[in-house]
Parts: sequence; structure tokens; C-alpha cells
Amino acid sequence: MASSLADYCYTVLRDRLVMLDIAPGEPIHESSLAEELEVGRTPLREALKRLETDHLVVFYSRRGTFAAAADLSDLHHLTEMRAILEPAGARKAAEQANESQREELRTLAEEINKLMGSQPEARTLIEYDLAAHRAIYRLISNPHMRETLFRLDNLATRLWWSVIQRVPSVADHIAGHRALLEAVADGAADLAEELAREHVTEFNRKLRQAVVREDVGG
Repeated sequence: MASSLADYCYTVLRDRLVMLDIAPGEPIHESSLAEELEVGRTPLREALKRLETDHLVVFYSRRGTFAAAADLSDLHHLTEMRAILEPAGARKAAEQANESQREELRTLAEEINKLMGSQPEARTLIEYDLAAHRAIYRLISNPHMRETLFRLDNLATRLWWSVIQRVPSVADHIAGHRALLEAVADGAADLAEELAREHVTEFNRKLRQAVVREDVGG
């Protein structure tokens, strides 16, 4: 039971941190969170330890726990890793998914297609971006690759969300997930690998443009 409660705390806090509902640098108040989530301190602290490993929170001696910074200087390092692992992960997912999982990907691809005609808010777009990546990662049998991809994508999404107002063509970027999801669903490993590589390159380009805009504007 304690483990499931820790997983629950981890999932809730992870997504709040990724979507900046808990702002970078904001203190994490264990007592209020434990009360809000209706859990004890033990599972909450287990979750916070995992989040520290994920580089989403930081512990300071005698100061407490804080949400990690969303530092755009990390973009190069994240892109370097994602450029290697995202294509490899997409290939593995395309090769390893069963028919039920492939159908789930097709359903998500169609949801994204319909979304593009509704002028969605930025938050909805980012949530679908996360959903698409996570749906693919869950199909990877290699636990080390899978967990690393989850962590890298969470950190990359935090950076994206922190500059979302300056990122051009967010909807176009999300629309590209449809082709990637369909390639994985169809078992087209070569295409899935190439689309994932292009996706990471495009993501890096858009965020770098946002950084330039910030420097010019600031």
C-alpha cells in the first residue's frame, strides 16, 4: 500500500512540476501536500526522493525542498541525449508493440488530428505532447531506456512550457506527433526512427529561437 501511495504522490507531483503548476524555485511544503493528497509523510518523501533523481526537485540542507530550476542552458545536454534515445526508442516501440497497443496509438493519433481543428490552448497541446511521448515510451521493453526517456522528456517539457509564449507554431509541432504515432502503430520501424529524430531536431530549433527572442527582448 505504501508503495502505491508513493507512486500516486510521485505521479501527481511530477506532472505539477513538469507543467510548472509548482513553479521553478518554489518551496515544497510537505505538511500541506500530505494533507492535500491525504497521504502520510513516508510515501510523500519516497516520491520526493524519486523526483530528486529525476532532477525535478532539489534538497537543501537546513532550507528544505524546492522545485528545480527550468534552466534553458540544459537544452543542449537534453537534446544530445534525446537525439540518440528518441529514435532508438521509437524503433523499439514499433517493433515490440502488440496489436492492442498499436490500436491505442492510432486512437491517440486521431485525437490529435481532431484537436488541430479546434484552436486548442497551449496547455492542451503540451498535455497531448506528453501523452504521445509517454504512450510510445511505455511500449519499450528495455526499462533503462524507457525510464531515461521519461525523465528526459519531462525535463524538456518543463523548458518548453517555461517559454511557450515565445515558441512559434506549437500546434504544428504537436500535429507532427500523428505521423510518429501512426508509424509506430504500423510497425514501420525505419520511419518511426526517422520521424523521432526529426522531432527532436525541430524541438531543439524552436526552443533555441525562443531563447534568442528572450535575449533580444530582454
